[in-house]
Amino acid sequence: MVWLASIEVSRHSPQPLTGQIQAAVKREIAEGVLRPGTRLPSSRALADDLRVSRSVVVEAYGQLIAEGYLEAVQGSGTRVAGHLAPVPVVPTLLDEGRVPAVRWDLRTGGAVAAHFPHREWSGAYQKALRSVGRSELGYPPLSGARELREELTRYLARVRGVRTAPDEIMVVQGFAHGLALLCSALPRIGIGTVAVEDPGLVRQQWFIEEAGLSPVPVPVDAEGIDVQALARTGVRAVVVTPFHQFPTGVTLSAQRRAMLVNWARQTRGYLIEDDYDGDFWLERRPPPLALQRLAPDRVVYAGTASKALAPALRLGWLAAPPAVFTALEQVRSKRDLGSESLSQLAFAELLRGGGLDRHLRRLRARYRGRREALGQAVQRHLPGTVVLGSSAGLHACLRLPAHTDEALLVAGALNSSVLVRGGGEFTTLPGKRRDPALVVGYAGVPTSALVDAVREVGRVWARLPCPERSAVRSA
Repeated sequence: MVWLASIEVSRHSPQPLTGQIQAAVKREIAEGVLRPGTRLPSSRALADDLRVSRSVVVEAYGQLIAEGYLEAVQGSGTRVAGHLAPVPVVPTLLDEGRVPAVRWDLRTGGAVAAHFPHREWSGAYQKALRSVGRSELGYPPLSGARELREELTRYLARVRGVRTAPDEIMVVQGFAHGLALLCSALPRIGIGTVAVEDPGLVRQQWFIEEAGLSPVPVPVDAEGIDVQALARTGVRAVVVTPFHQFPTGVTLSAQRRAMLVNWARQTRGYLIEDDYDGDFWLERRPPPLALQRLAPDRVVYAGTASKALAPALRLGWLAAPPAVFTALEQVRSKRDLGSESLSQLAFAELLRGGGLDRHLRRLRARYRGRREALGQAVQRHLPGTVVLGSSAGLHACLRLPAHTDEALLVAGALNSSVLVRGGGEFTTLPGKRRDPALVVGYAGVPTSALVDAVREVGRVWARLPCPERSAVRSA
C-alpha cells in the first residue's frame, strides 16, 4: 500500500534524499493537499514506500517538525501542524482576492475566536434555555431581547462610561449590519453623506456606498481625526474610532474630542463611534471612556461581541439618540424580524454573572504579553521602526524607516511565508503623503510565532535595496 502517493524521490537528483522529502511535504502543505491535522505515515512505512533508509525519513520529519510544518503528537503519530491552516481562497470581508496559505498570518481580524470561553458560554446558554418561556421563543422585539438591553446598559456604563437606557439600545448582527441600518436611517433625518477616517477600513466606504450614501475620507494624524478638515467637507455625520484608531492605533486626544463634539453640536450632526476593540486597553494607565459620554444626544455608540468572544455570534449593539433610534426602528421594521434571541439571552447571562469580565481579564493579560513581545521583536529585528499609537486593541501599526519600500517588503515577506498588510492598503485620499508602515494583527498568533514572524520580516527588510545605505557605502 502506498502511504503518501504525492511524495517521490530520485537518486539522480543533486538534492539529498532528506531534502527532497522535506521539499515535497512543504509543497503539498502550501498547495493545500496536506491539510492541518493530516496524519503522515510512520517513518518506517514511508521509508518502505520510497525505498530509502528509515533514518532518511526520520531526519526529514525531524527537520520539518523543527521548522513548524509538522508536529509529533504522542499516541497519534506525526501530523501536519494545526497553525498552518490555509486561508480560504475565496473573497472574504477581510481580504478581497486570492489569499495564499502561509506559515505566519499577521493580518488584522485574525483568529480571535481561538480563546473562546466554551465552558462559560455553554453554562450561560444552558441557564438561559432553562429560563425561556413561550414569549421568548416567539419573534423577538426589533430592538433585541429586553434582558440583554438592560444588561448592556449597566455593562457599558460601568466599563466604558456610556450614558444610555434600554429603550435607546438596538441589538444588531455586528457592526456591518448596524452601519447598513444607520446608512438607511440617516437620510430620514436629512443626512446623505458620511465622513470616514483615512487611513481606515476601506470596506466601510463600500458599505456606505452600497447603502446609497456618499463616503467622504478625512485625514487622521497623531491626535486622531482632523476636525478642521472634517468641518471643511460640509458633511453632518462621521464614523470614528476614538479609542484605538484603525489602523494607526492613535487614541483621540482630549482636545480633538472636545472639538469633535463641538462640531457635531454646531452642525446638528452625528458621530458614529465604532468602539470595535474598546475591551482591550493594555496600558497601565486608566483607559479613555467612550466619546458618547460627552454628547449622548449627538453620538451613536456601536459595539460588538466579535472581538471579545467570536465573530460567529453576530452580536452587536447601537446606543442611539432618540431621533436616530426612531429612524432605525422604522428602517428595520421593513427589513427583518429582529436578531436571533437565544444567543442574546445567553450573552445577557454572561454579562449578569461576570463571565465576560473574567474572560476579558484573561484575554487582556494574554494580549498584553503579545504586544510587549511584538515591541521587543520590532526593536531587535526592524531597527528604526516605531510602534505607533496606544498599547490597546488587537493590532499595532509599525512605522518603517523612511527609505523602506513598503510594497517590496510586503511582497518579500509573503515569499518568506509571512502574510502582513502594508499601511497603503488602508488609505484612499489621493496624493496623501504617508510613511511606509505595516499593520500587524497579533490576537490570533502565539507569542513565539509572532516573534519568529517579525524576525523573518526583519531578514527580508535587511535584504531590500536601501538608497541611504548605498550612499553611505559609496561615500
